[in-house]
Amino acid sequence: MDNQENLESLNSETTGTTETVETVKKAPETVLTAHDDFDWNVDKRNKITYSKDESSKLELTYEGTFKTLNDNEIINATIVGLTDTDVILNVGYKSDGLVSKTEFRDIEDLKVGMDVEVYVVSKEDGKGQLNLSRKSAKMMKAWEHIVDAYKNEVIVTGNIISKTKGGLIVEVFGIETFLPGSQIDVKPITDYDGYVGKKMEFKVVKINETIKNAVVSHKALIESDIETQRQEIIGKLEKGQVLEGTIKNITDFGAFIDLGGVDGLLYITDISWGRINHPNEVLNMNQKLNVVVLDFDDNKKRISLGLKQLTPHPWEVLDAAIQVGSVVKGKIVNIEDYGAFLEILPGVEGLIHVSEITWSNQPINSKEYFTVNQEFEAKVVTLDREERKMSLSVKQLSEDPWKSAKDKYPINSKHSGLVKNITNYGVFVELDENVGGMVHISDLSWIKRLNHPSEFVKIGERLDVIILEIDEENRKISLGHKQIEEDPWDTFENVFPIGSMHEGTIIRKDEKGAVVSLPYGLEGYAPNKHLEKADGSTAHAEEMLTFKVIEFDRNDKRILVSHTKFVKDNTDEEKREQVKTRQRDDKKSKSQLTKVQKNVEKTTLGELDVLSQLKEQMEKDSKGSAKASKKAEEKSEDVSDASTEETTDDNEA
Repeated sequence: MDNQENLESLNSETTGTTETVETVKKAPETVLTAHDDFDWNVDKRNKITYSKDESSKLELTYEGTFKTLNDNEIINATIVGLTDTDVILNVGYKSDGLVSKTEFRDIEDLKVGMDVEVYVVSKEDGKGQLNLSRKSAKMMKAWEHIVDAYKNEVIVTGNIISKTKGGLIVEVFGIETFLPGSQIDVKPITDYDGYVGKKMEFKVVKINETIKNAVVSHKALIESDIETQRQEIIGKLEKGQVLEGTIKNITDFGAFIDLGGVDGLLYITDISWGRINHPNEVLNMNQKLNVVVLDFDDNKKRISLGLKQLTPHPWEVLDAAIQVGSVVKGKIVNIEDYGAFLEILPGVEGLIHVSEITWSNQPINSKEYFTVNQEFEAKVVTLDREERKMSLSVKQLSEDPWKSAKDKYPINSKHSGLVKNITNYGVFVELDENVGGMVHISDLSWIKRLNHPSEFVKIGERLDVIILEIDEENRKISLGHKQIEEDPWDTFENVFPIGSMHEGTIIRKDEKGAVVSLPYGLEGYAPNKHLEKADGSTAHAEEMLTFKVIEFDRNDKRILVSHTKFVKDNTDEEKREQVKTRQRDDKKSKSQLTKVQKNVEKTTLGELDVLSQLKEQMEKDSKGSAKASKKAEEKSEDVSDASTEETTDDNEA
């Protein structure tokens, strides 16, 4: 330090002298006063003068006594002093550094002489001072440790200091890292508060160099341990091996069993020999049970387990007393369109086919007849122990009612039945619980023509019927409803003869003609060409008109009617009346002429003129009547021919 002061003094003297000389040269002339000639810059105490080479050497020697520092690096420092607020650090530089005492709070016994690491923020700040930071040094060192732990997969220890959104904050090497909630444990965690304050081991799973941020995981360590255990357990597994496990999860398709570090899946079909809808019907969470290893896959790390395989198959121990013809009891476990499955024992089922439900030949819907878990008794129809199949019958528990059907339902006997089903061609009527028959659509009514049986009767209604025919072999009964009353068409033939006129209402029309409602509930049919009215228009629905019967077929129960012919007949009748009137007029005129001729001799000349005129008029009238009569006869013949042609066309229709 003395050498430095001497150099600075020497430089100061030299500089001062030079400046003084220059000042004297440049200064204006002044009046000298007392002591103005004194040179204040001349220091006469121990004055040592160095040459330029010597000064340079001394400067290099001086600089070599200090360390070389660079900004943004970590260096070692020694505590050389302590104040109430700061720590004085010697880093071997020109000047000492000051660091706030708060950055040393982690050191309990802070004292002079201790070595610490600090970070060089700046060799010289705005005040010319050395700027150091212990906190930055710690952060940089900690980040280096975290990066090294991430790259080398080193396990680190950290303190969980607080809870944050989506996870926890963990302090590792003095740096705050993030622990996601999903990475706390292998099982879902919802309560994070219980982990705050705990010290745990972690694995660094992600880093961000830019923002110096890291993500840690405790779950990764657990999975690593589990994987080690899994490999050890799988290495010892054998098919058929029985293991003890604990149920850790139950799903719709099965249950996951913890085998002591490795999980296996127990499928729902391997839980019980009987049918179950959900595993929780027989299993509980955390339940301990023995299971057998069915299969395992080293690559996919899957283990299939079985529970029912620990007991013999029920078919193998089925009671030998159960044979064809035996009556068994069970519950319905499954229902299909073709029948229902009755479980006699867990794992032993028989099919009740729809044809074996009831003796009735009416269609049966098994899903409406049976309900799941409903108990039934049934008779064994077939039994195959090797194929593990059994067919059952419910109806064979009672006597076949068709054996006595002819005695109970003789031909032509009358009964009342319940309408159970309706088809396009007929109605199925239930006579009792097991016996029923069908009424064909043509046997529902004598007089109504039905497009569909539902126009006459509805499902659920009762219908009076008569037995027409019984076929015991095919289990069929033909029924009739209209046969309860006598056939009214014998009477109708006299009421509706061909050519008769009747009032009728058109109730509906189609492409070919119209259906006409006639008296006594009968219906007739009028083709389109027979719907023409007097004004030339065509009759429309719901119109009431007079119709002429042009055809009556008792066997086919058919009546053809025509309004057009009724109109033509009226027209022809009017013409015939006109002819008859003219004939009467002619006869009267001739009578008058005869009287005149008898008195001709008595008449005067003037009277003869009058008579002559009267005669001419009568002759004209006579010719006109003859001509009209001839036209009427021709017209009548045309109408007769047309009628014959129309009748032929109607028959063809």
